[in-house]
Amino acid sequence: MLNPLARLIEALLRLAWPASGRHRQHAAAPPDPAPAPHTPPRRPSPHTAPLRGEDSRLVRPYLVAHEQAERRRARRRTLWLAVHGVDIGPRRIHDVEAVV
Repeated sequence: MLNPLARLIEALLRLAWPASGRHRQHAAAPPDPAPAPHTPPRRPSPHTAPLRGEDSRLVRPYLVAHEQAERRRARRRTLWLAVHGVDIGPRRIHDVEAVV
């Protein structure tokens, strides 16, 4: 008696709540478009010059940060020495032309 009752309850539950989605049947998916033809990568011609490091924008960020810190330190040193009466360094301080 339990087995037919269980089958009846299971059938009613399946009607009330469809599958959870893991094993749900999907509508037929449209066929994939034809794959794009594979093109081999382009090789540089022997007449082109090799790239220089200065031409590339790929720079190690810690080098850029170090250079910026050095410039900042030099500007601060120049300003500190100027306050104490020593005239050295660049003629432009904070993008303002220094008057001599």
